[in-house]
Formats: sequence, structure tokens, C-alpha cells
Amino acid sequence: MFNKMMGRTRYVVCRIMLHLSGSEVAPILGVLNHSAREAVDAEGDIEVMGEELVSICESLLQYDQSWMSAANEGDVFWKEEDAGDLFQELFTDSAQRYLSQPLEGFVDNNDDFSVPVTRNVVVMITVAYEGEVPELEDDLSNIAALQDALKALIDLHYKKKIRAVQVHWSPAQLGDELTNDQLLQNFTDLIPL
Repeated sequence: MFNKMMGRTRYVVCRIMLHLSGSEVAPILGVLNHSAREAVDAEGDIEVMGEELVSICESLLQYDQSWMSAANEGDVFWKEEDAGDLFQELFTDSAQRYLSQPLEGFVDNNDDFSVPVTRNVVVMITVAYEGEVPELEDDLSNIAALQDALKALIDLHYKKKIRAVQVHWSPAQLGDELTNDQLLQNFTDLIPL
């Protein structure tokens, strides 16, 4: 309330990284790739991006039994340009974490080609928004706080407070694998849940 009285807008940029693990996590890659196609087709329209963010958050909430580790970071700004700089910095960092290696296909007893599925997926959500959202500006190193944060992202979309959103994930596509070694090497900031 005080910020509005002063005529200043509070901008927040934050990134949430979530590591899911297990034999059943591969379908999340389908949700992520579908959302990416929708965002590209909409040429980055913020309303469509927000809708896809909602879809991703809802899917992640359904997989909470597979959450293994997480990390979050961010900052508060009074100048939109400064928020934009951090958003770009986090975007670049997330994009550099794509490292994954192709899984080898194998032939089963029926001689049908099968694609092994990865057991590790890391989703990186970076958002810039206006206002104050305590659920996103807190320590998210426990499952309950992380659930609240994902729900807060959904609310931000419906309140039309999101200014920018970007989602990265590793491995980037079905058929690639994010190995345990790559996970340790490229996602050192993740904290076990």
C-alpha cells in the first residue's frame, strides 16, 4: 500500500528450479514441449505465456511425489530496466544448463524400437512481476513452500501481474537423458527437499 502511495512500482524477478526424479516423470516433458510450441505460435504473447505457465505449474503440482530438490533466487527492483537486466541474466543462465545426452535406443523382445525415458527432469521457471508475493519471495527448500509458490504463480497470471515469463528444462526433449552426474555438475544450487 505504501509503494502505491509513493507512486512507485515494485518489480520482482525470480527463478524457481525444480528437480523431479523417477520412472514416471517423462510425461512432464510432453507438457513442457506442448507449452513451448504454444508460446512460439503466439509469438511470446504474455497472455498465452501466462496460460502455459498455469498449465506447467498445475502439472508440476500433480507430480509433487517426484520432487527431489529445488532452488530459488531473485531480487526486488524499483526500475523496470534493472528488473529486465536480471531477467535476461537468469534467462541466459537457465539456457546454458540444457546439457543432456541422447539416450541409446534398444530393441525389446518384440523387435519394436523403444526410446528409454529419462529419470531426471529439471524445470526452471523465471518470471518478472509487479507487486509483492511472499510465497515467491521466501525460502522454497521444502515441499509445502514450493507448492504455495507454484500456486502463487498461477494466481499472478489471473491477476495479470506477470510482465515476463520463461521456462527452460533439461533434458530438452524425450529421448535425451539428464544423468545423475550431469545433474550434480550443472545444477549445484539444488537443495534436497
